[in-house]
Amino acid sequence: MADETFDIGPFVAEAKRHLSADSNVSANFATVRDAMRKAVDKVTDLQSKNIAVVPEISFTAVKNQGVSRSDIAAIRERGCVIIRGVFSETTAKDWNAELGDYLYSNNYLERAKEKAGLDNYFGDLKDAKPQIYGVYWSRPQVMARQAESMAVTKRFLNRLWNTSAPAGPEFDPDTDYAYADRTRRRAPGDTTLGLSPHMDAGSYERWVDPAFQKIYASVFTGRFDQFDPWNAAYRTQTREYSSPAVSSMFRTFQGWTALTEQGPGDGTLELLPIAKAISYVLLRALQNDLPDTELCLARPGRALGVSETWHPDLTPGIIPIQTVAPGDTVWWHPDVVHAVGKEHTGNEYASVIYIGASPACSKNRTYALRQAESFKTGASAPDFAAEDYEINFTGRARPEDLSELGRQQMGLE
Repeated sequence: MADETFDIGPFVAEAKRHLSADSNVSANFATVRDAMRKAVDKVTDLQSKNIAVVPEISFTAVKNQGVSRSDIAAIRERGCVIIRGVFSETTAKDWNAELGDYLYSNNYLERAKEKAGLDNYFGDLKDAKPQIYGVYWSRPQVMARQAESMAVTKRFLNRLWNTSAPAGPEFDPDTDYAYADRTRRRAPGDTTLGLSPHMDAGSYERWVDPAFQKIYASVFTGRFDQFDPWNAAYRTQTREYSSPAVSSMFRTFQGWTALTEQGPGDGTLELLPIAKAISYVLLRALQNDLPDTELCLARPGRALGVSETWHPDLTPGIIPIQTVAPGDTVWWHPDVVHAVGKEHTGNEYASVIYIGASPACSKNRTYALRQAESFKTGASAPDFAAEDYEINFTGRARPEDLSELGRQQMGLE
């Protein structure tokens, strides 16, 4: 768990002095704020006209290398994409039923009561307890991760990045390591659960860590027009504060696979579909109305929150994704603000398996080897709270269930 007594104040103050030394952060922020207001206006205008904002492409187009240049440009602008039909509806529905049986037969809910509070990654967000289940090794999760269609999808996504870097390619876009994450199963009619807007993959580190400072150098130095969120240089070299649910892997995209139909009103994913919106968050925290030791909502070992109080120009652009079918996948850039809707007004469970894109690099391989040991024993994945439910679960996936591709993705080949 994160060390609540860790005082980041001196590190923050030094970072703010460094980042503000050679640039007019007030003028920089004004420029970015104007650009983001226009981008948000564009999003809300499309939304008001019922025009899809999140780009949509088919897995068939991905598989056949037939994704158009305009679609690729839209993905890069929006920082997110829905890829339809990565799995068949039948397969996804079967996985959903099997996963439900796995949780029920192993008495997950009762066991979870005994370990409440171990995972407090979202503890500072307004709505802190979504229906996210701390299981990683059910057969549906493992089968989905090692599926060839998933590998094809992730290769396409990884290639959207420019991998060039001073020391050579930042990662191999054609090879991916599995990142074992959890599953969400949100009950119909739920009105109490959700996640307020946030970013993962680093909180206060985005200002303090030297690699992050290089990634966002153009933003901090007043060259917003040169900022490219798809430049991979230094991305695999960042160091995040260790905490349950803070990813130790670099993910080109966070994502999930739908096991049920879900969309607006179903208590599911909401996105701020603007890839460069991180620039606003970074510069807002450097303005002189904050104490030297604070960065708006950034704290160690927590998701980086975005709020109406600190980021009023961004929050109107946070919209629900279009309706997805079982077998569709949704993906978003690690800098993209996202949330989970507060209210599930639908009639069915909103269920997903979290699967991101984690390309081969030394950082990811190091974690994959640790993760493989957890898989063998059924322990929780190393990045997450040590709830370890599955050590004694019946029906979990075993090493013999891995395909050759699955073994490679787990670092076992």
